[in-house]
Amino acid sequence: MSGAILVLNSGSSSIKFGLYALTGKSDPNLLCKGLLDEHDATPRLTIKDVSGNVVFDQPRHRDDNGNRVLLTGLLEWIDAYLTGDRLLAIGHRVVHGGRDFVTPVEVTDAILDALFALTPLAPMHQPSGLSPIRTLRSLRPGLRQIACFDTAYHRRLAPPVNRYALPRRYEAIGIHRYGFHGLSYEFIAGCLPEISPALASKRTVVAHLGSGSSLCAMRQGTSVDTTMGLTPLDGLMMATRCGAIDPGVLLYLQQGLGMSVGDIEHLLYNKSGLLGVSELSGDMRVLLASADPRAAEAIDLFCLYAAREVTVMANALGGLECLVFTGGIGEHSIKVRQKICDRLQWLGVQLDMVANDRGNQRISKENSPVEIRIIPTNEEIMIARHCLEML
Repeated sequence: MSGAILVLNSGSSSIKFGLYALTGKSDPNLLCKGLLDEHDATPRLTIKDVSGNVVFDQPRHRDDNGNRVLLTGLLEWIDAYLTGDRLLAIGHRVVHGGRDFVTPVEVTDAILDALFALTPLAPMHQPSGLSPIRTLRSLRPGLRQIACFDTAYHRRLAPPVNRYALPRRYEAIGIHRYGFHGLSYEFIAGCLPEISPALASKRTVVAHLGSGSSLCAMRQGTSVDTTMGLTPLDGLMMATRCGAIDPGVLLYLQQGLGMSVGDIEHLLYNKSGLLGVSELSGDMRVLLASADPRAAEAIDLFCLYAAREVTVMANALGGLECLVFTGGIGEHSIKVRQKICDRLQWLGVQLDMVANDRGNQRISKENSPVEIRIIPTNEEIMIARHCLEML
């Protein structure tokens, strides 16, 4: 099979994409990739080839049609770039698949409507992941589009791990723990046996730390437990999301302070987390560079949440033998990795400070009972692989 696949990964604070060639090899071949980081003061959509050379650069334009201008320009550029080849499909990261979508699916109007209906479960993510699909269906109605779900990797979670302590009738209608960041965890699970066959069988906690953060307990490539639940709001403290919180706080905000459901939703998703505690920024890079004591307090709380939840994941595994850092913060923040590992020394986590400073793949001491690694994630290649299987 020859041709290309476009992968579009629309997150809560960034848009990433990659263009992959199908050359008959087992794995799609990356041609170029792009990123729009909405943390930037003046966002630009920039595409670079595999050597890092800029091949496309465009300011971010939004109009009444959302990303229509951006996507039109991108498709036109791809058509010219591919010359004799053609675009076969577009793969998308969709955050919530609910009960019904546990494997990749080719998008139809009915499926798109069903996925939009899940928006209350992921209000920050679901619209941003689905709106481009709808726009692209109007721009290129004959082009196949494939949705890949962040919840799918955790589909085998079962009671008691996926259960809430609520009356069973609520579980029967789908209120249970789904888990997220599944495409990232699926990629990491595939990397472990490539690094070492023995590594795949170890009791491993993967820390996906970024604008959205979660942990996954895995063994033999399978999700055993994870920190996010029904929605991507649960678990760890994040850039602008609070993470796990006493439900009594929410009742007090509504009943005691008179806040509406919409106001509370906006608070929990958009004004909390690193931003709420620091009152400066939800961007870890900004906080690490700041001398403001509130920035340090926000970082400390972030690391406390992460370290505490590592122990919860270790409990699900019956021990801890490997700790993996991934995601934007996990891969790049020396200080955050150190502060988390310092809190976990009692669990056998022994960080090699020099290796951590250098960003080595393995950052644990030689005699550390827990192997510590940095593995850059790649959600886009996972989506491309799923698309290839569908094609």
